[in-house]
Amino acid sequence: MCGLVGIVGKRDVNLSLYDALTVLQHRGQDAAGIMTCNEGKLAQQKALGLVKDVFRSRHMQRLRGHMGIGHVRYPTSGSTGPALAQPFYVNSPYGVALAHNGNLTNTAQLTKELYQEDLRHLNTDSDSEVLLNVFAHELQRQGKMVPAPSDIFKALEGVYRRCSGGFAAIAMITNYGLVAFRDSHGLRPLVYGSRMTEKGEEYMIASESVALDVLGFKMIRDVAPGEAVYITRDGELHFQQCAEQQELSPCIFEHVYFARPDSIMDGVSVYKARLRQGEKLAEKILRERPNHDIDVVVPIPDSSRVAGQAVAQNLGVKFREGLVKNRYIGRTFIMPGQQQRKKSVRQKLNVIDLEFRGKVVLLVDDSIVRGTTCQQIIQMARDAGAAKVYFASAAPAVKYPNVYGIDMPSKQELIAHGRTESEVCEAIGADWLIYQDLKDLIAASQEGNPDIPRFDCAVFDGNYVTGDVDDAYLTRLEAERNDAVKIARDKALSESSSSMIGISNGE
Repeated sequence: MCGLVGIVGKRDVNLSLYDALTVLQHRGQDAAGIMTCNEGKLAQQKALGLVKDVFRSRHMQRLRGHMGIGHVRYPTSGSTGPALAQPFYVNSPYGVALAHNGNLTNTAQLTKELYQEDLRHLNTDSDSEVLLNVFAHELQRQGKMVPAPSDIFKALEGVYRRCSGGFAAIAMITNYGLVAFRDSHGLRPLVYGSRMTEKGEEYMIASESVALDVLGFKMIRDVAPGEAVYITRDGELHFQQCAEQQELSPCIFEHVYFARPDSIMDGVSVYKARLRQGEKLAEKILRERPNHDIDVVVPIPDSSRVAGQAVAQNLGVKFREGLVKNRYIGRTFIMPGQQQRKKSVRQKLNVIDLEFRGKVVLLVDDSIVRGTTCQQIIQMARDAGAAKVYFASAAPAVKYPNVYGIDMPSKQELIAHGRTESEVCEAIGADWLIYQDLKDLIAASQEGNPDIPRFDCAVFDGNYVTGDVDDAYLTRLEAERNDAVKIARDKALSESSSSMIGISNGE
């Protein structure tokens, strides 16, 4: 899961791109990058780390231009390290840079085609570089010295024929404009908007509407599934449906965990969706335990706070912030390696003993994935003197890997896979565990926009909307991306970086 932004302005866009990436930082903390275009010349800065650490004043001074794209990376597909920071770039044709959110499901096939048929070289194992090269090749096939909008859309028709999976992307074509496109199921989010300045109208494309809001852009609408938006460097807008078949099936896990609550996605307020998740969860609690003995509801910050408030209100019990978050620690769910996640939970959260001592506490979290975080938090609550610790998940049990851009690659790493609810309860050390029902989770989101025909709920029900994910694919994915592989890869990267100390002269 990554964050994207692209701006076509009437003045330098470097500071706006930086500000947008800080707003989207929750979508990825592994790496960040910006590329701008100034009178046909490209400037770029990208590196591992948070936005505030990757960019300095000296970088911003050379990132000039009225057009640019930015990216914050969350590692899903491919290895780790500086080479995976985006945007990616190829010089032919025209010079094309691309920032990508999501995951292609036919990367292996495309990699072979690019090498054997398109005669293109790849520097990494990233599916984002694959997507860029497929687009660049299809654009080159148009054979135009100056690409017209129709040429760009024709190239994207080729991209949609060849590429499968979940993706949202923003590409910058040097000296010509920005083009944004979204997979034919709308799995990954993408919106665009505009703002008026004294020099004219500026346009912005981003992963979430909150980035538009903060920078003073008015959201126009979501990019539709299979649709491409082309904005010329002069600010002319062009739209075309480029996929042969489309069906809006957005990833419901965005509403559960990833998106900021102040975002609107496909007409659904994330805040309202999470509020309804809490209301429906409270209804289930009252059905199963009408005479419950819960004294206090404590949310696990931050993404479960809204649902937790609704649970407490509908149960008629106290809501307390019993866990204090260190905001300088990254989101543990998206940290590579089980040991690093375990260590970070204690660094990230601390308990307020008074809210736990002698009480029956209901902890509310947005979901339970690996079980690492909730297991430690439950023990922290017991250490603080809680009489009983109940645990409620605002989402159903996560039992299946995600293949469209969320790091849930291995079934064996998912605590609910192959376990009953009571077995999960025992494994995490709770006195009682309750999950949201899937139909209630879907209803919580669909109420915000009844025109959405379906949601991608594959992590809960194993139904993959692209239709090309089978057991062989999942087995292959697990072998490539489980925690053991990540730890070995991180170790190799660390050793490689250490060997370079003393011979590098910095940036």
